[in-house]
Amino acid sequence: MVWNDSLAYCQQRYKSGEKKSDLSELQKLFITQAKKTEEREWLSEVSNIPLQQSLNDLNQAYQNFFKSTKGQRKGKPVKPPKFKSRKSKQTARFRKGGFKIGQHKVYLAKIGKLKIVWSRELPAAPSSVTVIKDSAHRYFLSFVVEIQPEILPKTDNSVGIDLGIKTFATFSDGTKVDAPKPLKERIKKLRKLSKSLSHKTKGSKRYEKARVRVAKFHAKLKDTLDRFST
Repeated sequence: MVWNDSLAYCQQRYKSGEKKSDLSELQKLFITQAKKTEEREWLSEVSNIPLQQSLNDLNQAYQNFFKSTKGQRKGKPVKPPKFKSRKSKQTARFRKGGFKIGQHKVYLAKIGKLKIVWSRELPAAPSSVTVIKDSAHRYFLSFVVEIQPEILPKTDNSVGIDLGIKTFATFSDGTKVDAPKPLKERIKKLRKLSKSLSHKTKGSKRYEKARVRVAKFHAKLKDTLDRFST
C-alpha cells in the first residue's frame, strides 16, 4: 500500500506539472502521517524497515526510468513504475537490524520467528533478506550476500542452447533433445487448467480459485524445467 499510495501521489504531481517529491517527503506523508489515519493505521503493526525500503525501491525505479529516457542507462528501455496487485508477487525487504538468522528459524522485526527449510547454505553473512510471496501463495526468503567471484579456467569450447517446449533443447551443433514424458504430461495439464480458467468470470471466487491452481501448477512446472535444465 505504501508503494501504491506514493506512486499515485507522484503521478498526480506529474500531471499537475509539479516536481517529483523527494524521499523524505514521501516517508513523512505515506508512513509517518499515514499511520495516524483510519485507513492506514494498520501500518503501525508493520516494521518501518520494509516500509522505508518500499519507498527506496520506488525512488530507484524512477531514477532508472529517467536515466533510461535520457540515454544514460545501458540495456533495454526501462518503463515507469507500475501499481502492484495483491494477486501478483509481493515482497518485503529487511535490512540489518530487522532480521536475525538461526539454525532453523529466521526472526523478522514485528513478525517474529519463522520456521524455514534451507535450500542451500549461506556462503557469507547476509546484508538483507527479502520475503517473497508469489502468485501461487508460496513464501520464500531471498538473502543478499557478498562473495568473491570465482574465476573459471579459459576454454575455446562453447555451445549454444535454445530451450523450447516441443523440443526441450536444441544445441548450436544441431543436436536436439526431446522433452521428457513427465514434462509433456505436465504441460498438457497446464493447458487444461488454463482453458478452465478462461471460462470463469474474472473477479469471481471461482476465478480466483482457478487462478491460484494455475499459478501453483505453473510454479511446479517451472521447478521441473529448472531441474531438467541443470
